[in-house]
Amino acid sequence: METKRQQKFAGIIQKDLAEIFQREGSNYLPNTMVTVTKVRITPDLAIARVYLSFFNSSNPTLAINTLKSHAGEIRYKLGAKIRDQARIVPQLDFFLDDTSEYVQHMEKIFDKISKEPRQPDEPATEE
Repeated sequence: METKRQQKFAGIIQKDLAEIFQREGSNYLPNTMVTVTKVRITPDLAIARVYLSFFNSSNPTLAINTLKSHAGEIRYKLGAKIRDQARIVPQLDFFLDDTSEYVQHMEKIFDKISKEPRQPDEPATEE
């Protein structure tokens, strides 16, 4: 379970990374919108696990790998934003947040189930 300190720091990083991707995301991924869905911080505040989702991206895995290759540059820009709030700038690990894909998959399954004809309940037989 994360401490309040970790949660607060994760919120700051999430907000600032969202601003970086909003302003400069097209430099890394043209025609793709990047959303920072969640940030998890290690207890020592040294590593930030950043979960991202992509809109208008045909290959999310390639997008993640592109951002991983630019992680140092993104970390530097993050450091410029949080230098007054943190002693160290955490290392950034990017992960694909597939929650929306999972939700869509589950909705398709539920739709399929709801469209199937219902089996009538068999009457109980007494012996």
